Amino acid sequence: MNIHNRMIIFLVLALFLGATMEYGHGSKMLGILLFGIALLAISRMTLKIARRSAHVWYAIIGIFIILADIAYNVYTQSELGTLDTMTFLLGISLIASATKNNELQTMGEFGIYVSITFIALFTFFYNTVEGFIHEFDHYAVLMPSMYLIRLIGISVDVIGTETVCLHAPGQDMVLTIGGPCSGLYSMFLLISIIVGYTAIENIRDARRIMALLGVTIVIAWIANLLRVSILYLVAYWYGQDVMMTVHTHLGWIIFVIVAWGLLLGLSKMERVERVEKKEKEERKTG
Repeated sequence: MNIHNRMIIFLVLALFLGATMEYGHGSKMLGILLFGIALLAISRMTLKIARRSAHVWYAIIGIFIILADIAYNVYTQSELGTLDTMTFLLGISLIASATKNNELQTMGEFGIYVSITFIALFTFFYNTVEGFIHEFDHYAVLMPSMYLIRLIGISVDVIGTETVCLHAPGQDMVLTIGGPCSGLYSMFLLISIIVGYTAIENIRDARRIMALLGVTIVIAWIANLLRVSILYLVAYWYGQDVMMTVHTHLGWIIFVIVAWGLLLGLSKMERVERVEKKEKEERKTG
């Protein structure tokens, strides 16, 4: 998969994430605008559908998935979330896999790996081991971020598993550190990118993959910890309303930066493995 296609995939994923956050928690107009730009970025994928019946069915299933998700959210009057984004990505990826262009098919396959992996991780953690999520929120996010804030002299107390009381000048604010604030969504997405990229590019070096996976999870945790700490500071200095505005924009922007670094790391891993394979083949033939 060439750099141009990587950039398209990355752009679409970033736009959909930003659009979801903005539409659900920030400016609906900005969310709609980002959705529109994302659709323009992928419009070329849907221009030529292959005549083979199996591929046509991929496109039909993809369209059905997108429409079903939209209908469900309209019917339940639910706000769009990250799971909806990944459902849209799955539908779009199925459509892309039905095109005649081999590069677009590859991009579609990558999107299918990413979206299915995320949906599987999300379903497992949030439906099967939900108790773990609350413990993770408390010990891996709330407690460390609280200690960081206390180091710079800001008073904050734990009043619940996922709740703190921030003693700001003139008022106390109760803040909930849970759900998207846990950073698990970002970890799931980054893991999904690794799964998709290594599968599409046929990277088989388990040691490097596991090392990159570990580093990625740690970086995602640190980035989220800094994000939550920044939100504390914004709430302390500027109030809860400003904090919620920053909350809407900051998370997906940080994710885009981390994900771009991950793609660069995966690209380097791919090149190294290709060189090593070539050297190994040369030694055999030599």
